Amino acid sequence: MIYDAEGKFLDQWGEYGHRDDQLNGPAGIAFDSNDNVYIADQHSNSIKKFSSDGQFIGLFGREDDAGEEHLDQPWGVAVDSEDNVYVADWRHDAVKKYSASGEHVATYGGLQDDLLHRPSGVAVDSAGYLYVTDWGNERLQVLGPDGSLHATERGQATLSQWAKEFFESNPDETAVREISNLIPELPPQLSDDPYHVSSQTEPYFWGPVAVAVDNEDRVYVVESNRHRFQIFKRA
Repeated sequence: MIYDAEGKFLDQWGEYGHRDDQLNGPAGIAFDSNDNVYIADQHSNSIKKFSSDGQFIGLFGREDDAGEEHLDQPWGVAVDSEDNVYVADWRHDAVKKYSASGEHVATYGGLQDDLLHRPSGVAVDSAGYLYVTDWGNERLQVLGPDGSLHATERGQATLSQWAKEFFESNPDETAVREISNLIPELPPQLSDDPYHVSSQTEPYFWGPVAVAVDNEDRVYVVESNRHRFQIFKRA
């Protein structure tokens, strides 16, 4: 569905189905320098490419593709300044890089690697650094342009202006917060589980599902379980 910058509905295209030019579980969307649209189509295990007015151009990554080209439940997708396409390949625990024509270029992570576990989103900045919401590990992985690990971020959330206004208007909630342990030391049986750690540690990501980079290379990470996003700048 297409809207203008003020949120006014403009148009829509696409239809459900199993043909190459139809969609079945679209989960991610990105644009190249020519305004072509790449859609991560989960249930067809492929990336589908359309023109901006919805004309089907091609696809890649589907199950009958050989070797590392194959995708298994792709979720997020991003395009860099040279129109390379990056895909968060959920069930392969990897990010895969393709050329604009759909040729496989590289794989970062994988089932035998501990770099990623169920990646859900991917974004790329102007210098070619990749940002991957590593959903299964409750973290953001930052990869260099060559795919090497640059940094790991667990989350550093503070109170937003809206949250501060809420607590100012709700003194009972403020009192409860002040006596709560928001960064507890967990027992050993829980401390090795990223989900349990994040669920009990307020500043941490809990359910990071999507990531985006703006035109100033600020990085926005969306958390589904805490209903918020955190904003970072690469050091």
